[in-house]
Amino acid sequence: MASYAKTNIFYISVGFWLSLGFERYSGWSDHVLTVQTGGSVTIPCHYDKKYTQQKKSWYSVIDQTYTYTNTTEQNLSVIDHPDQSLFTVTMRNLQNKHTGNYYCVSDIGENKTNITYEVYLKIQSAPDVSVVSSSVSGHEGGNISVQCLYSSGYQNKTKRWCRYKDQRCYTVGRTDTSQNSSVQISDDDGRRSFTVLMTGLRRTDSGWYFCSVGETLNPVYLTVEEESVNTDIGAEKYKLV
Repeated sequence: MASYAKTNIFYISVGFWLSLGFERYSGWSDHVLTVQTGGSVTIPCHYDKKYTQQKKSWYSVIDQTYTYTNTTEQNLSVIDHPDQSLFTVTMRNLQNKHTGNYYCVSDIGENKTNITYEVYLKIQSAPDVSVVSSSVSGHEGGNISVQCLYSSGYQNKTKRWCRYKDQRCYTVGRTDTSQNSSVQISDDDGRRSFTVLMTGLRRTDSGWYFCSVGETLNPVYLTVEEESVNTDIGAEKYKLV
């Protein structure tokens, strides 16, 4: 069996990033992902570009099995996206028996593998943390809104909206994500939810994010499409009379 070299991918001081308006984790490890019984979830697994051609897999500690990328089964799909330097794991029809630890694994040569992400998957009838929609889309220059839900026991926990690619995390307040886009988080305390509003979207804002409450999180995929041009208006403007 290959030996594991567990690594934290990112080594940035949290204090430094806070001074810039956002915080950055030292790595996505030891987090809990809650999913409703009978539901499904898609988890992104990052890997270094230099390992694009290496084998990647999803490891279940529960039954000690590896599922390699580009595998599609009835309730499990593991698909590589080399252009994004990540693979996605989709688990369906989740039951209590699926509660446990899982690893994203990447071969690095010389019979060694990297665990780039580890998560404790918790299946619940009423998830501690969830999202109204796990996939949202918008257009360049436009806005999107994401609602993140949490149980009463998480009311006093820190709420964050985190970008997976560069590990940026935003809390209550406004912080620039680029020259044109911004993030606003408002905690709807009485309704046990918080809302994320992203305005002035750019194509580069597309990707994976997490609603995070304490150590518990739930993934969301954002698609930012090219701004559409209304050809009918243009045709009317230049109509000859």
